[in-house]
Amino acid sequence: MNRSTSAFYLRILLCLLFLFLFVALFRLQVVKGSYYRRIAENNFVRIRRVTATRGEIYDVKYRPIVINIPSHDLYLISGKVKNIDALSVFLKMHFGIEKEELHDLIFQQRFKTYEEIMLVDNISYETMLALSEKLNYFPELVFRSGTTREYLYPNHFTGYVGRINEDEFRRYRQEDYSLNGYIGKGGLEKYYEILLRGKDGKQIIQVDARGQNLGFFRSDAEVAPINGLSLVLSIDNDLQTFVHESFPAGSRGAIVVSNIKDGGILAYASNPSYDPNVFMQRISPDLWAELNRRERPLLDRASQGAYPPGSVFKPVTAAEGLQAGIINRSTLLASCTGGLKIGNRFFKCWSSGGHGRTNVVDALRVSCDVFFYDLISRISLDDAWRHAVSCGVVNRTGIDLPGERAGLYPNKEWFKKRLGRAGSLQGYKANLSIGQGEVLTTPLQMNAFYAAIARGGYWIQPHFMVRTLGRGRVSREQVQPIDKHSFGWSQSTVKAIQDGLWAVTNAPGGTGRAFNVPGVTTYGKTGSAENSMGKTTHAWFCGYIVTDKPEIVITVFLENAGGGGAVAAPIASRIANYYVGNIERFKAPAPIPEQFRELEGQETDEPEDVFPIPSPHEEPAAVVPTEETG
Repeated sequence: MNRSTSAFYLRILLCLLFLFLFVALFRLQVVKGSYYRRIAENNFVRIRRVTATRGEIYDVKYRPIVINIPSHDLYLISGKVKNIDALSVFLKMHFGIEKEELHDLIFQQRFKTYEEIMLVDNISYETMLALSEKLNYFPELVFRSGTTREYLYPNHFTGYVGRINEDEFRRYRQEDYSLNGYIGKGGLEKYYEILLRGKDGKQIIQVDARGQNLGFFRSDAEVAPINGLSLVLSIDNDLQTFVHESFPAGSRGAIVVSNIKDGGILAYASNPSYDPNVFMQRISPDLWAELNRRERPLLDRASQGAYPPGSVFKPVTAAEGLQAGIINRSTLLASCTGGLKIGNRFFKCWSSGGHGRTNVVDALRVSCDVFFYDLISRISLDDAWRHAVSCGVVNRTGIDLPGERAGLYPNKEWFKKRLGRAGSLQGYKANLSIGQGEVLTTPLQMNAFYAAIARGGYWIQPHFMVRTLGRGRVSREQVQPIDKHSFGWSQSTVKAIQDGLWAVTNAPGGTGRAFNVPGVTTYGKTGSAENSMGKTTHAWFCGYIVTDKPEIVITVFLENAGGGGAVAAPIASRIANYYVGNIERFKAPAPIPEQFRELEGQETDEPEDVFPIPSPHEEPAAVVPTEETG
């Protein structure tokens, strides 16, 4: 091969090489230019999340229940980790983070190595100061300021917030949650999450190779966060505190106080209680064991505990007999001699001495079991079941809390599935008539039922939220309509039931005479329910007070505490006396705080009454006690 031929091939090779380079550059800059431009921008442009401020929670007079306070949080940038062993030792020593947990976090962030991961939240200021210098050895760690929740009262209704977990993140990923974000874990925090949370903003920043903001973009290169709405509840903090302190030492139970006018919850307590603030930090094994001890402080006994109601259920059975025309207020049923024989069994009355023959008013007054045994024998089981459902003591009330439990009143189908038959159920029905046997209700259900009696047979869904505050005001009705309906009771039925409840707390021989509130008219019913939790009965009392109109209804329930008249009624009496003694203060309207008024405008007028209360709410004529027989 001569020199000219070699030069020719060399030129061809060079031409092919330049052609290849040209094609490669054309592909990089023209065909794939936009693609690689986006990659390059992602290497120096970061979109930083600007967390929205979560709405706070206030009582009916705009006093705080849940507030936001400053917090200090520790974040990790996994792309900067140089010595994972040293980092693991540091985090284990000061924050109890195990090496395996750290490895899992870094693995999860392997495609987002410069996105910050929150390792520890709500670090004390003293701890942050003590460790700040040591962070010079760990450039992958950084303290940042944020906010956290502070719950001002131990309670079960607010719930609490916590770090979003993997399951929640997958479920709500389309709703723009962050792995560093918080979410309502229970109570009102969970139920009204969408209102309280707000919407996070975005900030576009340019960073250097170390991830530091170079500040090249203008300040308007961001989307401002939309802060969450605050909630105003029907709860009154003073009454809530008094109720919370009314439980006997070491007791387990629940107390619910509601406004008869609109169904708003004024006080709501379950005992033993817990402090929601414990969930704002990492929970140690010892603390977790304490929260799950035998007394179950995490259980909301007001709406998540279903119990035999005992005699506080008797007005349900009485109303069915009255509405069906089986009895009227003067009808005398079987004579009580200490019990009643049904089939081949003898069903005892609570009073071995007996009560003689009673009408419905006196049967409620002295809580005669035999009257109700005889009454339900004349009612079909399915009719009794349908009536119990219509009274709201079977289905959930729909209160604005997650996890509410339904009650139980069995029908024929229920017995057929469990017993394999649905023939004669007279013995089972006898127990059901007095709130025993298979009957289960929650204290909240019974509170709503007695409030309906006070309104003349008109049921209103119990609720906490009244309105929102912040960038706009939304009423509870606008968020979710409140269920309101009439039982369809006749005036004679309402009058007989109300007279019976009046006799319980006012007439001689009434089992609830301990519910004594001077200056107002009292109504109520005691209950002592046998149960599978122990030999001692559950103590119940449900009652309400009337001034010139119905005011509040109180339900007191105590597990295995004894007789309702001896134990629960005095507690309800103290609560009612406290309310009446401060009634002007409780009922005085509170002005909207200035900071909210500026955002929303002036307060609107109070709505008119939302239920048809018979007017006047007459005090019954004196009830003449029937003669008791031995």
